[in-house]
Amino acid sequence: MPKQIVECIPNFSEARRPEVVVEIINEIQTVGEVSILDQHSDMDHNRTVVTFVGSPEAVEEAAYKAIAKAAELIDLEQHQGEHPRIGATDVVPFVPISGVTMVECIEIARRLGKRVGETLNIPVYLYEEAATRPERTNLENIRRGQYETLKVEIGSEPSREPDFGPAKLTGAGATVIGARQPLIAFNVYLTTDDVAIANKIARAIRHSSGGLRFVKSMGFLVEGQAQVSMNLTNFHKTSMPTVVEMIRREASRYGVQVHHSELVGLVPSKALVDSAVWYMQMDQFEPNQVLETRLYESSPLERAGAAQTEAPGFLDALASGEPTPGGGSASAYGAAMAASLVAMVGRLTVGKKKYADVESQMWDMIEKAIALQGEMRQAVKNDAEAFEAYMNAMRLPRNTEQQKSDRIQAMRAASIDAAKVPLHVARQSLEIMMLALKAAELGNVNAISDAGSSASFAQAAMKAAGFNVRINLLGQEKETIPARMLNELKGLEKQADKIDVSIYNVLHDRGGLDIS
Repeated sequence: MPKQIVECIPNFSEARRPEVVVEIINEIQTVGEVSILDQHSDMDHNRTVVTFVGSPEAVEEAAYKAIAKAAELIDLEQHQGEHPRIGATDVVPFVPISGVTMVECIEIARRLGKRVGETLNIPVYLYEEAATRPERTNLENIRRGQYETLKVEIGSEPSREPDFGPAKLTGAGATVIGARQPLIAFNVYLTTDDVAIANKIARAIRHSSGGLRFVKSMGFLVEGQAQVSMNLTNFHKTSMPTVVEMIRREASRYGVQVHHSELVGLVPSKALVDSAVWYMQMDQFEPNQVLETRLYESSPLERAGAAQTEAPGFLDALASGEPTPGGGSASAYGAAMAASLVAMVGRLTVGKKKYADVESQMWDMIEKAIALQGEMRQAVKNDAEAFEAYMNAMRLPRNTEQQKSDRIQAMRAASIDAAKVPLHVARQSLEIMMLALKAAELGNVNAISDAGSSASFAQAAMKAAGFNVRINLLGQEKETIPARMLNELKGLEKQADKIDVSIYNVLHDRGGLDIS
């Protein structure tokens, strides 16, 4: 499986105070596994764009820290600049690069949005692929009227209700968070200082005004030159040369020319290769004719990395002759697999028009499933640690009567603690079964068997966890705490049996599966 890499390109409403930009970047760099690839500050726009990549968890954390620092240092009440903005951290897109799906980037956006809204009290709007309303797919709709208008409307206009956070603004403004495909931001400068011409050209090329699909554009005056500022949201379908040539044609109508262009941030290499191929009319071009591509493909290091086998994992450790991990850890592992299957069904459901009416429920289900998966992965480790604590109690000295008594008490306490982990697994397995039932009832019917598999794994995990609860409490069944734990376990198992029947009915009625 390829390494998971996510790109994040936050836009901050500051460029004229470099010390503020430095502090924000330093905050990003405090997170491990994150690499800053680019920084672009525009004084006229008074805006800085930072591009960084890393693992999904690290990128999400770095984005949060950057938003928090920007909110601390940037006041929109004092901000002036050419570029539209509604927040100190104006927009935060996540882009899948390697080993990550768009749905997972949407989940990152939703988690981050919720956290920012709840802990920083900043209104958050979801956009592009993460949008919860069709009209919020396009960023310009959310930024309509900028900070000054939003400040007036956010508490009174239903259309301006944020997805997360309070319906009121502070000087930090609001933040737009989302997920999207790779975007190319670039500017074309004209041989004139007449910004009206740039605006006319921008209107002619942008999709919302009847121009080119996947093009967003505006006109600005930057350092005395008229500039057409653009975002290409899908360079595969609307290429850079297509846009530049249309700008060149429109500019000639007003007696001006293209002076030069510039990139804002990074650009996929394919976009530049496509541009070169288009301008040079290399109809027979093949991607492997690029020297660097061939070198990369034939690299001995690359071949060696591909040939490496996966390090011994949990299943190998489980099969070893060691006492840990054992049945308790295995039950947690099974529950984690069950939660993963729920998330899978949800991810196969969201974004499908056929299931649009249950999309919000699916997102909620996915988020809960991923959280439960994380808990169960931790429980794998916790169970092994609890067993080791019990073994340490058994190793206590027993040379005197007092030592024997202390050892027995320590073993009893350790056995109760050891039973708490599988009991927690049993509780969460029931939660996973309930999510699996929802997945079967509402999710993509093509994945209904996966929902059923999830429920079966979760119930098996509960049974396995139950065995471990009972063995750890053996001989203490009549004591207050163990008796309470065992009664809870029996109740969980009865509820699981009922859900199991419901799952089978749904698989039969909705999925047409013969499971008699």
